[in-house]
Amino acid sequence: MVDFDADFHPPCRNAGNATNPGIRYYSPAHKGAARVSRASSFKVPFFLHDLGQEEIDSVSAALRHPVLTTGETVARFEASLAEYLGCRHVLATTSCTGALHLSLLALGIGSGDEVITTPMTFIATSTAIIEAGARPVFVDVEPATGNLDPARVAGAITPRTRAILPVHLYGRMCDMPALADVARQHGLAIIEDAAHCLEGRLGDIRPAGLGNTACFSFYATKNITCGEGGALAFNDSDLLAPLKLLRLHGMTRTGAERAQLGYQHWDMASMGWKYNMSNIEAAILLPQMNRLEHNLARRLELVARYRAGLSDLTGVRMMVHPAEGTRHACHLFPILIDGMPRDDFIAALHDEGISVMVNYRPVHLTHYFANTYSYQRGDFPIAEAIGDRVVSLPLYPRMADADVDLVLAAIRKCLGE
Repeated sequence: MVDFDADFHPPCRNAGNATNPGIRYYSPAHKGAARVSRASSFKVPFFLHDLGQEEIDSVSAALRHPVLTTGETVARFEASLAEYLGCRHVLATTSCTGALHLSLLALGIGSGDEVITTPMTFIATSTAIIEAGARPVFVDVEPATGNLDPARVAGAITPRTRAILPVHLYGRMCDMPALADVARQHGLAIIEDAAHCLEGRLGDIRPAGLGNTACFSFYATKNITCGEGGALAFNDSDLLAPLKLLRLHGMTRTGAERAQLGYQHWDMASMGWKYNMSNIEAAILLPQMNRLEHNLARRLELVARYRAGLSDLTGVRMMVHPAEGTRHACHLFPILIDGMPRDDFIAALHDEGISVMVNYRPVHLTHYFANTYSYQRGDFPIAEAIGDRVVSLPLYPRMADADVDLVLAAIRKCLGE
C-alpha cells in the first residue's frame, strides 16, 4: 500500500551544510548485514533497509538454480509466511496491488459491483477495485486510529455492495470482529489490505483470520522487503486453484513445471494476469522471515522512545495507544501536527536534516478521484482532518536511540517548544 516515492515529499529548503556533507554510513543491525550508505542531505533518513550478507547468499543460491521464475524458492517463502500467519495458503505476487486485484477477481467481484473501503490509504487500495471493474465506495474513518469505522459501513451498503476492503493502517488492525459481523449480516466478502500489518494481531486474530483474503506488500520500505513484491493469504482451499490461474495468465502449466518435466501442451483456462513472484525476490525475503520478531521488538522500542519524548508537547498529537491484548506492527509512526501548518512543519524538519513523509492525503481528494467520482472536500471530514495534519516520522530497526533523539530535538525546535 505505501509507496515511498509517490508519497507527498516537499522539497528541502536547505540541502546540507559543512557538518552534514551528504553521505552517512550506518552500522549493521544484525550479523552479516551489509554496510548501507546513502547520499543524502538528511541526518536521519526516513528509511533504511537492513538487508545484508544473508540476503546476498540467498540470492546467489537462487541464481545458481536453473529456474529463476516462480519455483521452489517461492514455494518455500509461501510456506514460511503461511506458517507465520497461521493460515492455510499464501501465494506470492509482484505487489500488494496485484494481490488485491487477484482477490477481488477470485471472489467474483467485477463490473457493476461496489466495494466499501477507506479514503485514508495509499491510492492502490482503491485503484485495485477499479481494475477489477468495480467501484470503490468510501466510508470515513475512526478519529483515534485512522482505520475504517465499522459503525459507518452498514450505512454505505447498497444492493450493489459485494465486499468490504479494510486497511490495517500504519500496522494497527481494524476492528475485524465488528466488520465481520456486518459482512455476515449482508453476505459480503472481506479483503484485508494488510500491507502495513504483517506482524499485527487483534487478540488471537491475525490478518486473514476473519477476512476471505489478506494482502501484503514487500515494497522497498516495508517491514520485510524485496524492493517490489506482495502476497495474499487465505484459508479457503477452493480459492487456491483459481488464484493460481489468475496469477499467471490463466495458464495450466507454469514455467518451472515446463523446465522440470519437459514440454507439454498447456491451455489458457481462464483470463489471467502476470502477478507471479520470481525465485529471486523470494530469495531476498526468506532470510528476513527469521528477523521479523526481532525487528518488530526494536521498532516497538523506538516507538516507546518517540512517545515518551512527545508526550509533553502541545503542538503534536499521537494516535491512540493500542489496546491491551493487541499488537501493533509499527510499520509507521504517524503524528498529527496542531502547532503550525503541517507543510511548514515538514519543510522546517527537512531544514534540520530530518526526512519525513505523509501517509496519507485522502484518496478522494486526489485529482483523478475528485474528477471521476465528483468527490469534494467535506465528504469525509475525519479522513481529511488526519490527512491535513499527519506526518510519518523515521522508523526502522537500524535506527539508533540517538537518531530518535535527533528527531525529537528537531520537532521541539520547529514547534518552539
